[in-house]
Amino acid sequence: MRQLIAMEAARLMAEHGVRDYYAAKRKAAEQLGAAETQNIPGNDEIEQALAAYQRLFQAHKQPQRLRQLRETALHAMRFFARFDARLVGSVLSGTAHEHSTVSLHLFTDAPQEIGLFLEQENIPFETHEHHLRLSGDAPTVGYPAYRFMAGETVMELTIFPVSGLRQAPRSPIDGRPMQRAALPAVEKLLQSGP
Repeated sequence: MRQLIAMEAARLMAEHGVRDYYAAKRKAAEQLGAAETQNIPGNDEIEQALAAYQRLFQAHKQPQRLRQLRETALHAMRFFARFDARLVGSVLSGTAHEHSTVSLHLFTDAPQEIGLFLEQENIPFETHEHHLRLSGDAPTVGYPAYRFMAGETVMELTIFPVSGLRQAPRSPIDGRPMQRAALPAVEKLLQSGP
């Protein structure tokens, strides 16, 4: 049952744009008639199932979409270069799909600077708070976040203090420090990958 739920959750994420792992697991369990099961897969199991699903059912379109998202990320990272932009999430890991958001971490000790910069560039945006954990047992911390459209792509910016460059928050997938890529690493990904 655990494997079936992971596979169905991965399908829901890839095909229907469900972004939250918990929501995908719950919906998958309900659809499989196992809403009350305690045998729920971990986020890492769903991430592995998502990669397998993409290889099997989206091999013709997922690599092209991933490349487009990485190109969009690269342009955005250049645009936000003064804030030491770092790429994170599914666009970096390679499991991005047509519903994926490009997620960047930006660094400044004056978070309102990002909003002012977006306003100066006439980019409409929404603000919210992104809750992340810095260590395994620590409570989550709220960080300012901005969301806007870059063409057809949703961009998500999470703002950290400059000292946050040294300590990545924990990944919601495996609990380890989140992978971050600077501009040269993203350029290299585009040269070698999809």
